[in-house]
Amino acid sequence: MAERGAHLRSGLSASPGRPSIFEVVAQDTLMSAVRPALQHACKVLAEHNPGRYGFLWRWFDEIYVLLDLLLQRHYLSHTSASFSENFYGLKRIPLGGGRGPWRLASQGLPRTQHWRSLLVIIAIPYIKVKLDKLFARLREEDDYSIHLPESSWKRLYKAFLAVYPFVNMGWEGWFLIYRLLYTFGKTQFHSPLLRMAGVRLGNLTATDIEDLEQTSSSISHPSPNESVVGKLTSFVGKALGGMAVSLSTGVSVGVFFLQFLEWWYSSENQETIKSLSSLPTPPPPVHFDRLPSESLPRLKTVCPLCNKIRTNDTALATSGYVYCYRCVYSYVKCHQRCPVTGYPSELQHLVKLYSPEA
Repeated sequence: MAERGAHLRSGLSASPGRPSIFEVVAQDTLMSAVRPALQHACKVLAEHNPGRYGFLWRWFDEIYVLLDLLLQRHYLSHTSASFSENFYGLKRIPLGGGRGPWRLASQGLPRTQHWRSLLVIIAIPYIKVKLDKLFARLREEDDYSIHLPESSWKRLYKAFLAVYPFVNMGWEGWFLIYRLLYTFGKTQFHSPLLRMAGVRLGNLTATDIEDLEQTSSSISHPSPNESVVGKLTSFVGKALGGMAVSLSTGVSVGVFFLQFLEWWYSSENQETIKSLSSLPTPPPPVHFDRLPSESLPRLKTVCPLCNKIRTNDTALATSGYVYCYRCVYSYVKCHQRCPVTGYPSELQHLVKLYSPEA
């Protein structure tokens, strides 16, 4: 912290300045770049061992939100900024705070702005991700499912499929307009979410850096005369803070590590890819209790799900097993995995098979 403070203190004024558009765009894209990489890592783990790591893929959004909530709440409480904002030396300033002395970053945000900030940082992106996934899933079902007679539910989700792309375009355009206005100095918000939270962004001042260093030092060296309740509260606070700091450090290191992996597996490293392709054969698929290997049908024409002669043969591309279309469609739609191997699967992985006689 001391090195970071000495680095940032040079050129800082007594009042928080207006961040450049490059700073605000960089901090906006930091966490959005981390999420897909973590999601891909969880998917790889789930494919490697579905029984042990499958829950990481199925519940990734909820796990990510809980970890992000812990991280962002810690930084908002101790630095008046989200993790990415603090990473770039920024802080959140409550609106209407232009009169009187500036609020120090270590004091945190007022209660209203604190919870509003958590709402726009955590809840709104979570809802957006869920709506995007719902739209993708319904579109796949509309493309690959058996078209049933029209019903009220069918008309409702068809309306959602028709309207959501325009709603999403309007949402993205709303953010683009704010960034353009911010670039030309017409507004103090680079995002409408900041206006909703009742805050604006500013650079950390020299006073903020010094106060954050003193606060960190006082936490590391508590008073020996502190009461038992105070010590317990301090211990819990330090434990939660340590978890948040460890998480933030892991995210920072993970960003660079994932960038290294992207380079390592790029097309410029064909020799590395060829060497990796010579690895030993992976272990056989992990079978779930529902369909152990000894209970699989012996006849190749029998469906592993209904144990009857297959009708409308359909293969699952992720595992190669063949089922009845209705059986495997219903199972994959409900469980998002192969019934036999447990490999993560989607509806687009269903492949219709045609016999030579057809």
